[in-house]
Amino acid sequence: MSSVGIVTPKTMHFAEPLTLRSGASIGGYNLVYETYGTLNADRSNAVLICHALNASHHVAGMYEGADGSKNVGWWDNMVGPGKPVDTDRFFVIGVNNLGSCFGSTGPMHVNPATGKPYGADFPVVTVEDWVAAQARLADELGIEQFAAVMGGSLGGMQALSWSMLYPKRLRHCVVIASTPKLSAQNIAFNDVARQAILTDPDFHGGHFYEHGVVPKRGLRVARMVGHITYLSDDSMAEKFGRDLRNGDYQFGYGIDFEIESYLRYQGDKFSEYFDANTYLLITKALDYFDPARECGDDLAKALAPTQAQFLLVSFTTDWRFSPERSREIVQALVRNKRRVSYAEIDAPHGHDAFLLEDPRYMHTVKAYFDRIWNEGGRP
Repeated sequence: MSSVGIVTPKTMHFAEPLTLRSGASIGGYNLVYETYGTLNADRSNAVLICHALNASHHVAGMYEGADGSKNVGWWDNMVGPGKPVDTDRFFVIGVNNLGSCFGSTGPMHVNPATGKPYGADFPVVTVEDWVAAQARLADELGIEQFAAVMGGSLGGMQALSWSMLYPKRLRHCVVIASTPKLSAQNIAFNDVARQAILTDPDFHGGHFYEHGVVPKRGLRVARMVGHITYLSDDSMAEKFGRDLRNGDYQFGYGIDFEIESYLRYQGDKFSEYFDANTYLLITKALDYFDPARECGDDLAKALAPTQAQFLLVSFTTDWRFSPERSREIVQALVRNKRRVSYAEIDAPHGHDAFLLEDPRYMHTVKAYFDRIWNEGGRP
Protein backbone atom coordinates (compact mmCIF):
# COMPACT_ATOMS: atom_id res chain seq x y z
CA MET A 1 0.00 0.00 0.00
CA SER A 2 1.21 3.50 -0.79
CA SER A 3 0.11 7.09 -0.36
CA VAL A 4 -1.70 9.15 -2.97
CA GLY A 5 1.42 11.33 -2.78
CA ILE A 6 1.64 15.10 -2.96
CA VAL A 7 -1.81 16.70 -3.21
CA THR A 8 -3.09 20.20 -3.90
CA PRO A 9 -6.36 21.65 -2.55
CA LYS A 10 -8.90 23.19 -4.92
CA THR A 11 -11.42 25.96 -4.31
CA MET A 12 -14.91 26.29 -5.74
CA HIS A 13 -16.89 29.52 -5.47
CA PHE A 14 -20.68 29.61 -5.09
CA ALA A 15 -22.42 32.89 -5.86
CA GLU A 16 -25.96 31.70 -5.16
CA PRO A 17 -26.87 32.13 -1.47
CA LEU A 18 -27.34 29.01 0.64
CA THR A 19 -30.36 29.18 2.93
CA LEU A 20 -29.51 27.69 6.32
CA ARG A 21 -31.68 25.80 8.79
CA SER A 22 -31.60 28.84 11.09
CA GLY A 23 -33.34 30.95 8.43
CA ALA A 24 -30.19 32.94 7.74
CA SER A 25 -28.38 32.63 4.42
CA ILE A 26 -24.82 32.91 3.24
CA GLY A 27 -23.84 33.92 -0.26
CA GLY A 28 -20.63 34.31 -2.18
CA TYR A 29 -18.95 31.49 -0.29
CA ASN A 30 -16.06 29.17 -1.13
CA LEU A 31 -15.61 25.47 -0.45
CA VAL A 32 -12.11 24.02 -0.39
CA TYR A 33 -11.78 20.38 -1.40
CA GLU A 34 -9.33 17.71 -2.50
CA THR A 35 -9.76 14.72 -4.80
CA TYR A 36 -7.83 11.46 -5.04
CA GLY A 37 -8.04 8.82 -7.77
CA THR A 38 -9.82 9.05 -11.10
CA LEU A 39 -13.51 9.62 -11.78
CA ASN A 40 -14.70 6.94 -14.19
CA ALA A 41 -16.57 7.56 -17.43
CA ASP A 42 -20.08 7.21 -15.98
CA ARG A 43 -19.12 9.03 -12.75
CA SER A 44 -20.27 6.11 -10.62
CA ASN A 45 -17.15 5.51 -8.50
CA ALA A 46 -17.11 8.71 -6.41
CA VAL A 47 -16.81 8.48 -2.62
CA LEU A 48 -17.41 11.49 -0.38
CA ILE A 49 -15.49 11.64 2.92
CA CYS A 50 -17.03 13.92 5.56
CA HIS A 51 -14.71 15.30 8.23
CA ALA A 52 -14.99 15.49 12.00
CA LEU A 53 -14.60 18.45 14.36
CA ASN A 54 -10.98 19.56 13.96
CA ALA A 55 -10.23 17.92 10.61
CA SER A 56 -10.54 19.29 7.08
CA HIS A 57 -10.62 18.51 3.37
CA HIS A 58 -7.07 17.12 3.65
CA VAL A 59 -8.09 13.48 3.99
CA ALA A 60 -5.11 11.73 2.36
CA GLY A 61 -1.75 12.31 0.80
CA MET A 62 0.61 15.04 1.92
CA TYR A 63 1.60 18.64 1.47
CA GLU A 64 5.25 19.28 0.88
CA GLY A 65 6.41 22.18 3.03
CA ALA A 66 9.05 24.71 2.12
CA ASP A 67 11.16 23.31 4.94
CA GLY A 68 10.77 19.77 3.66
CA SER A 69 8.14 18.82 6.25
CA LYS A 70 5.13 16.84 5.17
CA ASN A 71 1.59 17.37 6.42
CA VAL A 72 -0.13 13.99 6.06
CA GLY A 73 -3.90 13.74 5.60
CA TRP A 74 -5.91 12.90 8.70
CA TRP A 75 -7.26 9.61 7.26
CA ASP A 76 -4.25 8.65 5.16
CA ASN A 77 -4.26 5.17 6.70
CA MET A 78 -7.79 4.65 5.31
CA VAL A 79 -7.66 6.30 1.87
CA GLY A 80 -5.11 5.58 -0.84
CA PRO A 81 -3.86 2.97 -3.35
CA GLY A 82 -4.54 -0.51 -1.96
CA LYS A 83 -5.99 0.88 1.27
CA PRO A 84 -9.54 0.16 2.54
CA VAL A 85 -10.92 3.02 0.42
CA ASP A 86 -8.80 2.21 -2.60
CA THR A 87 -8.02 5.19 -4.83
CA ASP A 88 -7.02 2.82 -7.62
CA ARG A 89 -10.73 2.03 -7.74
CA PHE A 90 -12.59 5.01 -6.29
CA PHE A 91 -12.57 8.76 -6.88
CA VAL A 92 -12.47 10.15 -3.35
CA ILE A 93 -13.50 13.70 -2.40
CA GLY A 94 -12.75 15.50 0.85
CA VAL A 95 -14.60 18.78 1.49
CA ASN A 96 -13.89 21.44 4.10
CA ASN A 97 -17.18 22.51 5.66
CA LEU A 98 -18.61 26.02 5.80
CA GLY A 99 -17.57 27.78 9.00
CA SER A 100 -14.27 25.93 9.23
CA CYS A 101 -10.87 27.58 9.53
CA PHE A 102 -9.09 25.56 6.85
CA GLY A 103 -10.03 27.48 3.73
CA SER A 104 -13.79 27.27 3.20
CA THR A 105 -15.68 30.45 4.04
CA GLY A 106 -15.88 30.90 7.79
CA PRO A 107 -15.70 33.42 10.64
CA MET A 108 -12.14 34.46 9.74
CA HIS A 109 -13.20 35.58 6.26
CA VAL A 110 -14.47 39.01 5.27
CA ASN A 111 -18.19 39.61 5.55
CA PRO A 112 -19.10 41.42 2.31
CA ALA A 113 -21.81 43.36 4.16
CA THR A 114 -19.32 45.00 6.55
CA GLY A 115 -15.89 44.67 4.94
CA LYS A 116 -14.64 43.14 8.21
CA PRO A 117 -14.16 39.51 9.29
CA TYR A 118 -17.47 37.78 10.11
CA GLY A 119 -16.33 36.81 13.60
CA ALA A 120 -19.38 36.15 15.77
CA ASP A 121 -21.65 37.36 12.96
CA PHE A 122 -21.04 34.21 10.93
CA PRO A 123 -24.37 32.35 10.98
CA VAL A 124 -24.79 29.18 13.00
CA VAL A 125 -24.61 26.17 10.69
CA THR A 126 -25.96 22.64 11.09
CA VAL A 127 -24.99 19.21 9.84
CA GLU A 128 -27.82 19.49 7.33
CA ASP A 129 -26.44 22.81 6.06
CA TRP A 130 -23.05 21.22 5.46
CA VAL A 131 -24.66 18.38 3.55
CA ALA A 132 -26.60 20.84 1.39
CA ALA A 133 -23.35 22.65 0.56
CA GLN A 134 -21.63 19.33 -0.24
CA ALA A 135 -24.51 18.43 -2.57
CA ARG A 136 -23.96 21.69 -4.46
CA LEU A 137 -20.28 20.83 -4.85
CA ALA A 138 -21.23 17.38 -6.17
CA ASP A 139 -23.54 19.06 -8.69
CA GLU A 140 -20.68 21.22 -9.94
CA LEU A 141 -18.45 18.16 -10.25
CA GLY A 142 -21.15 16.38 -12.26
CA ILE A 143 -21.67 13.64 -9.67
CA GLU A 144 -25.32 12.66 -9.52
CA GLN A 145 -24.83 9.70 -7.21
CA PHE A 146 -22.00 8.68 -4.88
CA ALA A 147 -20.90 5.09 -4.62
CA ALA A 148 -20.60 5.87 -0.90
CA VAL A 149 -20.70 8.73 1.57
CA MET A 150 -18.50 8.01 4.58
CA GLY A 151 -17.47 9.68 7.83
CA GLY A 152 -16.42 9.12 11.41
CA SER A 153 -17.79 10.90 14.49
CA LEU A 154 -19.27 14.22 13.30
CA GLY A 155 -18.47 13.02 9.77
CA GLY A 156 -20.68 10.01 10.43
CA MET A 157 -23.55 12.35 11.28
CA GLN A 158 -23.09 13.99 7.90
CA ALA A 159 -23.07 10.64 6.12
CA LEU A 160 -26.27 9.65 7.92
CA SER A 161 -27.82 12.99 7.02
CA TRP A 162 -26.94 12.42 3.36
CA SER A 163 -28.90 9.16 3.42
CA MET A 164 -32.02 10.98 4.63
CA LEU A 165 -31.80 14.28 2.73
CA TYR A 166 -30.57 12.91 -0.62
CA PRO A 167 -31.54 9.22 -0.55
CA LYS A 168 -31.12 8.72 -4.30
CA ARG A 169 -27.70 10.32 -4.41
CA LEU A 170 -25.73 7.60 -2.59
CA ARG A 171 -25.69 3.83 -2.92
CA HIS A 172 -23.87 3.16 0.35
CA CYS A 173 -23.62 5.02 3.67
CA VAL A 174 -20.67 4.32 5.97
CA VAL A 175 -21.10 5.64 9.52
CA ILE A 176 -18.20 5.10 11.95
CA ALA A 177 -18.09 5.87 15.68
CA SER A 178 -21.11 8.13 15.46
CA THR A 179 -24.53 8.69 16.99
CA PRO A 180 -28.09 9.70 16.02
CA LYS A 181 -27.88 12.56 18.55
CA LEU A 182 -25.70 13.74 21.41
CA SER A 183 -26.42 12.66 24.94
CA ALA A 184 -26.94 15.26 27.67
CA GLN A 185 -23.43 14.45 28.90
CA ASN A 186 -21.93 15.19 25.48
CA ILE A 187 -23.83 18.48 25.22
CA ALA A 188 -22.54 19.36 28.70
CA PHE A 189 -18.91 18.75 27.68
CA ASN A 190 -19.41 20.91 24.59
CA ASP A 191 -20.88 23.74 26.63
CA VAL A 192 -18.01 23.68 29.14
CA ALA A 193 -15.62 23.96 26.18
CA ARG A 194 -17.59 26.85 24.69
CA GLN A 195 -17.74 28.68 28.02
CA ALA A 196 -13.95 28.46 28.27
CA ILE A 197 -13.73 30.35 24.96
CA LEU A 198 -16.61 32.77 25.56
CA THR A 199 -15.22 33.89 28.92
CA ASP A 200 -11.64 34.37 27.71
CA PRO A 201 -10.92 38.14 27.97
CA ASP A 202 -9.27 37.97 24.53
CA PHE A 203 -12.45 36.68 22.88
CA HIS A 204 -13.99 40.17 22.54
CA GLY A 205 -17.45 38.84 21.72
CA GLY A 206 -16.05 36.89 18.77
CA HIS A 207 -14.43 39.92 17.12
CA PHE A 208 -10.93 39.29 18.44
CA TYR A 209 -9.44 39.50 14.93
CA GLU A 210 -9.92 43.27 14.99
CA HIS A 211 -8.01 43.46 18.27
CA GLY A 212 -5.03 41.47 16.98
CA VAL A 213 -5.36 38.81 19.67
CA VAL A 214 -6.42 35.16 19.94
CA PRO A 215 -8.35 33.69 22.91
CA LYS A 216 -5.70 31.03 23.41
CA ARG A 217 -6.49 30.35 27.05
CA GLY A 218 -10.08 29.45 26.20
CA LEU A 219 -9.05 27.36 23.22
CA ARG A 220 -6.51 25.46 25.32
CA VAL A 221 -9.09 24.52 27.94
CA ALA A 222 -11.69 23.67 25.28
CA ARG A 223 -9.26 21.30 23.60
CA MET A 224 -8.23 19.72 26.88
CA VAL A 225 -11.86 19.04 27.79
CA GLY A 226 -12.57 17.64 24.33
CA HIS A 227 -9.45 15.52 24.23
CA ILE A 228 -10.35 13.79 27.50
CA THR A 229 -13.57 12.59 25.88
CA TYR A 230 -11.73 11.12 22.88
CA LEU A 231 -9.63 8.75 25.01
CA SER A 232 -10.70 5.77 27.07
CA ASP A 233 -9.75 5.33 30.73
CA ASP A 234 -7.76 2.21 29.74
CA SER A 235 -5.91 4.12 27.04
CA MET A 236 -4.97 6.94 29.42
CA ALA A 237 -3.94 4.46 32.11
CA GLU A 238 -1.73 2.55 29.66
CA LYS A 239 -0.07 5.70 28.27
CA PHE A 240 0.30 7.73 31.44
CA GLY A 241 -1.04 6.01 34.56
CA ARG A 242 -0.11 8.15 37.55
CA ASP A 243 3.42 8.73 36.29
CA LEU A 244 5.00 11.85 37.72
CA ARG A 245 6.85 14.19 35.43
CA ASN A 246 9.61 15.02 37.91
CA GLY A 247 9.57 11.91 40.08
CA ASP A 248 7.76 13.41 43.05
CA TYR A 249 4.98 15.81 44.03
CA GLN A 250 5.84 19.48 43.56
CA PHE A 251 3.23 20.75 46.06
CA GLY A 252 2.00 23.46 43.73
CA TYR A 253 -0.41 23.98 40.84
CA GLY A 254 1.97 23.35 37.98
CA ILE A 255 2.41 20.07 36.16
CA ASP A 256 2.88 17.05 38.43
CA PHE A 257 1.51 14.19 36.32
CA GLU A 258 2.40 13.15 32.78
CA ILE A 259 -1.28 13.21 31.78
CA GLU A 260 -1.37 16.90 32.74
CA SER A 261 1.68 17.58 30.58
CA TYR A 262 0.10 15.73 27.64
CA LEU A 263 -3.21 17.59 27.86
CA ARG A 264 -1.53 20.98 28.13
CA TYR A 265 0.63 20.15 25.12
CA GLN A 266 -2.48 19.22 23.13
CA GLY A 267 -4.21 22.41 24.24
CA ASP A 268 -1.24 24.61 23.37
CA LYS A 269 -0.85 23.03 19.93
CA PHE A 270 -4.57 23.36 19.16
CA SER A 271 -4.66 27.03 20.17
CA GLU A 272 -1.98 27.80 17.58
CA TYR A 273 -3.95 26.63 14.54
CA PHE A 274 -7.69 26.40 15.30
CA ASP A 275 -10.14 29.29 15.25
CA ALA A 276 -12.22 29.96 18.36
CA ASN A 277 -15.37 30.98 16.46
CA THR A 278 -15.10 27.83 14.36
CA TYR A 279 -14.93 25.74 17.53
CA LEU A 280 -18.12 27.35 18.79
CA LEU A 281 -19.91 26.77 15.47
CA ILE A 282 -18.92 23.15 15.10
CA THR A 283 -19.80 22.13 18.65
CA LYS A 284 -23.22 23.75 18.21
CA ALA A 285 -23.72 21.77 14.98
CA LEU A 286 -22.94 18.64 16.99
CA ASP A 287 -25.48 19.60 19.66
CA TYR A 288 -28.23 20.37 17.15
CA PHE A 289 -28.00 17.13 15.16
CA ASP A 290 -31.12 15.13 15.99
CA PRO A 291 -32.99 13.94 12.89
CA ALA A 292 -35.61 12.11 14.96
CA ARG A 293 -36.66 15.35 16.68
CA GLU A 294 -38.94 16.34 13.80
CA CYS A 295 -40.44 12.83 13.68
CA GLY A 296 -41.73 12.59 17.23
CA ASP A 297 -38.35 11.23 18.41
CA ASP A 298 -38.92 8.17 16.22
CA LEU A 299 -35.55 7.41 14.60
CA ALA A 300 -37.01 4.70 12.38
CA LYS A 301 -39.47 7.21 10.97
CA ALA A 302 -36.65 9.71 10.38
CA LEU A 303 -34.69 7.05 8.50
CA ALA A 304 -37.67 5.88 6.45
CA PRO A 305 -36.66 7.94 3.35
CA THR A 306 -33.26 6.19 3.12
CA GLN A 307 -32.50 3.92 0.18
CA ALA A 308 -28.78 3.23 0.64
CA GLN A 309 -27.08 0.17 2.03
CA PHE A 310 -25.26 0.78 5.30
CA LEU A 311 -22.10 -0.10 7.18
CA LEU A 312 -21.88 1.01 10.80
CA VAL A 313 -18.79 0.53 12.97
CA SER A 314 -18.43 1.24 16.69
CA PHE A 315 -15.70 0.67 19.29
CA THR A 316 -16.23 -0.94 22.68
CA THR A 317 -14.32 1.68 24.71
CA ASP A 318 -15.79 4.70 22.92
CA TRP A 319 -17.77 6.27 25.75
CA ARG A 320 -18.37 9.50 23.86
CA PHE A 321 -20.32 7.81 21.02
CA SER A 322 -20.89 4.40 22.54
CA PRO A 323 -21.78 1.21 20.63
CA GLU A 324 -25.30 1.47 22.04
CA ARG A 325 -25.83 4.59 19.93
CA SER A 326 -24.72 2.83 16.74
CA ARG A 327 -27.02 -0.06 17.60
CA GLU A 328 -29.93 2.41 17.81
CA ILE A 329 -29.24 3.39 14.20
CA VAL A 330 -28.90 -0.25 13.13
CA GLN A 331 -32.21 -1.18 14.77
CA ALA A 332 -34.00 1.77 13.18
CA LEU A 333 -32.63 0.81 9.75
CA VAL A 334 -33.62 -2.84 10.24
CA ARG A 335 -37.15 -1.68 11.07
CA ASN A 336 -37.11 -0.02 7.65
CA LYS A 337 -35.85 -3.26 6.08
CA ARG A 338 -32.61 -1.67 4.95
CA ARG A 339 -29.56 -3.77 4.21
CA VAL A 340 -27.19 -3.12 7.13
CA SER A 341 -23.77 -4.44 8.14
CA TYR A 342 -22.60 -3.72 11.67
CA ALA A 343 -19.22 -4.27 13.34
CA GLU A 344 -18.45 -3.62 16.98
CA ILE A 345 -14.68 -3.57 17.36
CA ASP A 346 -13.11 -4.48 20.72
CA ALA A 347 -10.45 -1.75 20.81
CA PRO A 348 -8.87 0.03 23.80
CA HIS A 349 -8.45 3.47 22.24
CA GLY A 350 -11.78 5.14 22.96
CA HIS A 351 -13.37 7.48 20.41
CA ASP A 352 -10.02 8.08 18.70
CA ALA A 353 -10.07 4.47 17.50
CA PHE A 354 -11.82 5.51 14.29
CA LEU A 355 -8.62 7.33 13.25
CA LEU A 356 -6.26 4.48 14.13
CA GLU A 357 -5.14 1.38 12.32
CA ASP A 358 -6.76 -1.51 14.18
CA PRO A 359 -6.45 -4.49 11.76
CA ARG A 360 -10.00 -5.75 12.39
CA TYR A 361 -11.43 -2.28 11.76
CA MET A 362 -9.40 -1.78 8.59
CA HIS A 363 -10.32 -5.25 7.32
CA THR A 364 -14.03 -4.57 7.94
CA VAL A 365 -13.99 -1.34 5.95
CA LYS A 366 -11.87 -2.85 3.17
CA ALA A 367 -14.20 -5.84 2.83
CA TYR A 368 -17.19 -3.51 2.59
CA PHE A 369 -15.60 -1.36 -0.12
CA ASP A 370 -14.56 -4.52 -1.96
CA ARG A 371 -18.24 -5.39 -1.99
CA ILE A 372 -19.19 -1.95 -3.27
CA TRP A 373 -16.68 -2.38 -6.07
CA ASN A 374 -17.86 -5.86 -6.97
CA GLU A 375 -21.53 -4.84 -6.86
CA GLY A 376 -21.22 -1.95 -9.24
CA GLY A 377 -18.50 0.50 -8.34
CA ARG A 378 -16.42 -0.56 -11.32
CA PRO A 379 -15.99 1.65 -14.34
